[in-house]
Amino acid sequence: MAAPVLRGCCLGRCWALACIDSGSRHGRGAATGFTSSGKRGQSFVAQQPLLTAQKSRKGEHKWAAVVGLEIHAQIVSNSKLFSGSQVHFAAPPNSLVSFFDASLPGTLPVLNRRCVEAAVMTGLALNCHINKKSLFDRKHYFYADLPAGYQITQQRLPIAVNGSLAYSVCVGKKWRQVITKTVRIKQIQLEQDSGKSLHDELRSQTLIDLNRAEGQLRVDANISVHHPGEPLGVRTEVKNLNSARFLARAIDYEIQRQINELENGCEILNETRSFDYRLGCTVPMRDKEGKQDYRFMPEPNLPPLLLYDTASLPAGADPQQVINIDRIREQLPELPSETREKLIQQYGILPEHSFALLNEVGLLEFFQNVIKETRAEPKKVTSWVLNIFLGFLKQRNLAVNESPVTPSVLAELLNLLDRKVISSAAAKQVFEELWRSKGKTPSQIVSERKLELMQDEEALERVCHAVMEGHPQVVMDMKRGNPRAINKLIGLVRKVTHNRADPMVIKEILEKQLLS
Repeated sequence: MAAPVLRGCCLGRCWALACIDSGSRHGRGAATGFTSSGKRGQSFVAQQPLLTAQKSRKGEHKWAAVVGLEIHAQIVSNSKLFSGSQVHFAAPPNSLVSFFDASLPGTLPVLNRRCVEAAVMTGLALNCHINKKSLFDRKHYFYADLPAGYQITQQRLPIAVNGSLAYSVCVGKKWRQVITKTVRIKQIQLEQDSGKSLHDELRSQTLIDLNRAEGQLRVDANISVHHPGEPLGVRTEVKNLNSARFLARAIDYEIQRQINELENGCEILNETRSFDYRLGCTVPMRDKEGKQDYRFMPEPNLPPLLLYDTASLPAGADPQQVINIDRIREQLPELPSETREKLIQQYGILPEHSFALLNEVGLLEFFQNVIKETRAEPKKVTSWVLNIFLGFLKQRNLAVNESPVTPSVLAELLNLLDRKVISSAAAKQVFEELWRSKGKTPSQIVSERKLELMQDEEALERVCHAVMEGHPQVVMDMKRGNPRAINKLIGLVRKVTHNRADPMVIKEILEKQLLS
C-alpha cells in the first residue's frame, strides 16, 4: 500500500501505451501500440507495424501486429510512496503498514522525495519532457487489497511525457548485423501500489497483506493484428506478465492466435486474457464489452508537484525542499547504449559481444577487471570471458559473483598463455582445474601437472622427425599439397608431447624438415 510505483507508457502507431509503476496489479492505462518482431522468444518494439514472419500463401495478405505495453516497475526506495512505512521484501504480512496504508480516517499522504527523483531520472533516461508541474488523481475501483476504494495516480498531467527509447538489435545469420529501432514513450507517472491478496484454496479464504504487492515488474500487453493499409484490429489485453521472457512468449502466441482466428473466419473479442506459462498460451479472463469507469478526480490531499531547473530555481530555495531537474540530469549514470559504444571503440570488440557483456549481471565489471590485470589482447579476453567463462557459469547455473574463478585468476591464466608458457589446450585444462581446486593459482596447477610448453627446440625437432618417419604416407600427402596432412602431423606431435608443444612452432619445424 502506498508503495513507490512508476508507470510507463510506450507509444506505437495509434494506441497510447501505459507507464511505469512499482508493482501495482490494478494499473489501467490506455494501451499504446508499438510493434513486435513476431519472432519466437523475442519481441522488439518499433514505430512501424509488424509484417509477420509467417509465410503467406499465394493470394493471401500479410498481417501487421500492433502491441502496446503498460509497464509497472518498482522504484528502489526505503519507504513507500505516500507513507513512512518501510519497503522490505518478504517481511511478515501486515508488519509494514502505517495508518495511512490501512486507510484509517483522517490520515493524509506525504510524498516520498526519493520516488520523485527516481521518476525524473527515468524520464530523462527515456528522453521524456519533464513536466515542471504535475498533478495527482484518484482512480476509483473496489478490490479488497485497496481498502480506500481508490488509488492515487497521475492520469491528467503526469510527471514525464513524450519520450523515446532507441535500441540496437543484432540480426542476420551470425547476429553481426546491427539495426536500430525506436519505441515511443507516451508518459511516465507515479502511482500508489496496492496490497496483496493471498488466496487460501484449502480454507476457501482470501487474506490481505497491506505491506505492498511486491511485484518488481508487471506488464500488461495490448495486442491486435490487421492487414497493412487497413484499420487496426480489435485488441486484447494480456494481464500481469512478470518477466521479459513470458512477455515475449505471450505476445508471439497472441499474435498467431489472432491471425489464425481471423483466417478461419472468426472474430477477435475485446477481452482481457492471462498467460499460462506452463501451457505457453493465453486464456480468457473477462470481456471488455463495457468500458470501466474509474471516476478519475483530482486528489484533494496532494498539491501540484512542482519541479525546477537551474534557471527557474527560486533565489535562496532550500535544496531539501525543491527538486532540481538539471542536478538530477548531472547524476544520470551512463546508459547501456553509451557503454556498448565505448566498448566497441575502446576494445575493438564486435557489437554482439558488447550486448553479451551487458546482458549478464556483473559480467562487464568482471571483463574490465580482467582487462586491467592482463597483457592479453582485449579480443582474446572477450573470447575467454564470453565463450569459456560464461559457458561454465551457464552449465552450472551460477551467477558471475558466484564464480570460484576471480578476474585476477583469469588474468594470470591469460598472461601465461600470452607469454607462451602454456598452449591454448593446456590453458583450458588449467581453467577446468581452477573450478575444482579453489585456492590454487594457475601457475601452481601448470607446475603440478607439468603443462608448460616445451622450450627445448632440439628435443621438439627430434619428436617431429620421429613422427614423420613413423607416418610416411602422411608425409607424402603433405608433399603433394594436401592441407589436412600437416594438421594431422601437428596433432600427432602434440599427442606425443602431451599437448606441451606450441602448434605454430611444430608447423614451422615440420615445414623446415620437409624441405631439408
